[in-house]
Amino acid sequence: MEVCEISDAKQISYLLSVACQHPMDHEKTILQTVNPYNEDPHAKEFGITFENKLTIVKGRVLPPPVLKFNDQGKVKEFLPKVGKWNMRLKQMVKGGEVNTWACINFASDITHAAAVAFCDELAVMCVISGMNFKGDPVLPLVNAKPNHVRPFLKKHYQRFMEILRPLHKELDLLIVILPDKNGTLYGDIKRICETDLGLVSQCCLAKHVLKMKPQYLTNIALKINMKVGGRNTVLLDAVVGNLPRVSNTPTIIFGADVSHPHHGEGRSSPSIAAVVASQDWPEVTNYAGLVRPQARHEEIIQGLFNENDCGSGCISGGMIKEHLISFMRSTGHIPRRIIFYRDVVSKGRLNMVLEHELSAIKKACASLDPIYNPQVTIIMVQKQHHTRLFAGNYGVGSTIFQSGNVLPGTVVDKEICHPTDFDFYLCSHAGTKGVSRPVRYHVLWDENNFTANALQILTNHLCYT
Repeated sequence: MEVCEISDAKQISYLLSVACQHPMDHEKTILQTVNPYNEDPHAKEFGITFENKLTIVKGRVLPPPVLKFNDQGKVKEFLPKVGKWNMRLKQMVKGGEVNTWACINFASDITHAAAVAFCDELAVMCVISGMNFKGDPVLPLVNAKPNHVRPFLKKHYQRFMEILRPLHKELDLLIVILPDKNGTLYGDIKRICETDLGLVSQCCLAKHVLKMKPQYLTNIALKINMKVGGRNTVLLDAVVGNLPRVSNTPTIIFGADVSHPHHGEGRSSPSIAAVVASQDWPEVTNYAGLVRPQARHEEIIQGLFNENDCGSGCISGGMIKEHLISFMRSTGHIPRRIIFYRDVVSKGRLNMVLEHELSAIKKACASLDPIYNPQVTIIMVQKQHHTRLFAGNYGVGSTIFQSGNVLPGTVVDKEICHPTDFDFYLCSHAGTKGVSRPVRYHVLWDENNFTANALQILTNHLCYT
């Protein structure tokens, strides 16, 4: 099964529609699955019985933070409702600039005129939302066939640069229109643009190009703004200096994970370690990412810190050190607190990961200055588990989301948590389909009494940024 591929996109849609049960129906399915075990002769022999109801736990709904937008818009501050907000009457808190751009259309069912109209509407929406977006492309829109993507992109990139290079400019953005069924085309374009050409790209599906709904154009404008260095919104508490445990001292927030190759990808395919880190303070909304290949199926991140002996002395490096230097250059501050979110690993390797990666963080800091020793907090983030939270009463509309899920911001930190360690379950987002999967946060290492305000910080930085 693991080496098979789904050949038809309709199969994926059907699978998702079947899997996305309403929470109430999913709860009934669980109970129907468990109840027959009470009649199982083997269960009776061992005296095992199952209660025909789910465990009742107490939860809380954390208040959402107030969002700050640009003062040029009519709405300058906004309190999200049930985890959602829109950009109506609002402007990006920091609009990015797109002075040079182009568009390539790979969708044969999108006419030249329709593609041009879409680009025009998108440019207008970017300007309305607060960006500085020049209306005319470097060259007229180009229609293309999905075959031979690499030579086509390189050829037209050279055409763009023949115009821009004498002006000492770069291409700020490439808009790409894709057919709805594009197979590997999306991945190919992203890989070529980001690794071969160094281009910021924004892909749009043909079905959305034809409809040109304002909500879709707004969402694309928000994505483009972040890609070109803008900032969509910040937390009001961050602006006024009231963000717990972050505003009072320069803080850098890391996120780290390892992706492993799937079966069938070949034994030579490495695992990929990725580390992102905040590059601003106290807003902590801009993040930079670094990736490193490492040994296949190795869960411990090898590239956090390394030393190379060049004969005359050791030269140190690694992703932690690079991010720390980048943070110092962009903010002018030395981070005194490090919050490190780590995707969970198997329990058997938990201590190994903590020992190796905490040591790497400490060594990276000491390599900058022997006396540099910021406070470190390591939080394991577990998404792959079987715990689900259901509403206690589906009839009370004020306690559930419209999809039947628990409200965004719901946290459970008792009954089903670890008896001694500090951990909790948090539903950060509004689950619109299926059953929301809470994320388990486990504070594995803490040097700064972080736990007292951990829930508030996680609400601010995981629910709404």
